[in-house]
Amino acid sequence: MFCTFVNEINLLTKVVISLFSLQKTKKDINSTLNLFLCIKNLCSNNLLSRNVFSKGLYPPLFKKVKNYLKKFGNINELPTPLSSFQCVLHKHEILICGGYKQTVCYSYHTLKNKYKFICEYPSDVQLCGNCVVKFVDNNNQTTLLSFGGRYKHTLVMKYVSVWSKISNISRKSNEFNNYNKWIPFTDNNNNPIIIGRNNDNYYEVRAVIGGSNNNLLFITYYPKDISVFNLNTFQFIKHYSLPIINYIEYPCFVLKSKNGQEQEVMKTNKLNYMLLFCYNTGLSIEYDEDKNTFQFHQLYVCNDITLLNKCAYVRINDIILFFGGCGLSNNKFVVSKSVRKYSIAENKWTIFENILHSPLYNCVAILSEESNYIHIIGGTNDKKITMLAHMKTKAYVWDPSLLEIKFIIQYWIQTSKIKLGWIEDFDKIIMQYYNEIKFNIRYNQFFDEEICPLQI
Repeated sequence: MFCTFVNEINLLTKVVISLFSLQKTKKDINSTLNLFLCIKNLCSNNLLSRNVFSKGLYPPLFKKVKNYLKKFGNINELPTPLSSFQCVLHKHEILICGGYKQTVCYSYHTLKNKYKFICEYPSDVQLCGNCVVKFVDNNNQTTLLSFGGRYKHTLVMKYVSVWSKISNISRKSNEFNNYNKWIPFTDNNNNPIIIGRNNDNYYEVRAVIGGSNNNLLFITYYPKDISVFNLNTFQFIKHYSLPIINYIEYPCFVLKSKNGQEQEVMKTNKLNYMLLFCYNTGLSIEYDEDKNTFQFHQLYVCNDITLLNKCAYVRINDIILFFGGCGLSNNKFVVSKSVRKYSIAENKWTIFENILHSPLYNCVAILSEESNYIHIIGGTNDKKITMLAHMKTKAYVWDPSLLEIKFIIQYWIQTSKIKLGWIEDFDKIIMQYYNEIKFNIRYNQFFDEEICPLQI
């Protein structure tokens, strides 16, 4: 199999093309052209240009739109250069935790576009390849867990937003003395807990939290191991070797959905589904809580990504995006500036070449609270310079379904001049219409037939 530029934007492009035939004025045409602001990153420039210009759709304006889309949106730079660091999301905040040769932690507010200092790691902690995850305890308290790395540590932080009034009060109150600072992880009897056995290599460790009660920490680590740690009992309940040939280093490790259902729904069956990618390894992992057993299924990995690791990655619905990465090619160190997309449902890869501003690795990608933006933060470039960069890109650029449904709604409202409120039946109609469009495009030639508004 070969990695090719798949036509996943056919639906979006076809909808837009059909709208041009419906527009009567230059103003309407310009308005419709704005929709192309999402297309650049969905296919190769050559493929898109060929499709659009073959229809003669206002080439000067399209060229202007295409040039505009050559860059990600830049926002405020990081307060300090960061590489090999960890981020977690807390409502409208991205919590940035330490990094290579950095111990400082910040909160970035996605709405205010500002950073605030939280705290620093203890002076005796050296950060190198550790992992940070977030969980909510029985008291609805947000807690960060930092563990592993070349020099193992296990710390927790009870977090209160530094942007809230409670945070200001906490600085003056003994009640909040242990908030917003890294302290040892302890059990219910205040005994220190270290996650990881003496011989476990937790350098470049990755972990996710799952389980029917959000109490299971799934840990993948070098050379090819996976463990399950119960956060309620403070004990490991499973150690297992992954059925792979190559070692894993800085793997992509995410929770996944099954048959369109979200992970939260599947927890009622006490089944947990995960995905792991590293070099030429692709695994679908299933863990049964009742039986305490794993099942594995091999996944296709495109040749383009088998040489790379240290990519930033993020899952959006049914896709996983990989940003940048580094590796050896013909015994030469290379750093990528491309983005790769994996479709979970179709087990298919798409490559977007030379998309990033510069080659990057050891950066972080994270989805915003409303799932409307992906933030790509920090990292190291091909000259091995640690970056201050903080970029963001609209999520629907990479997952067209987010825009397709939104656009269908907006177009119907515009054409029908609806001034009333929304009702739940509209959602069902839209999803039916959307699914019918996808079916027609999948089984018909590109641009064979027009897509017209649903008559209601």
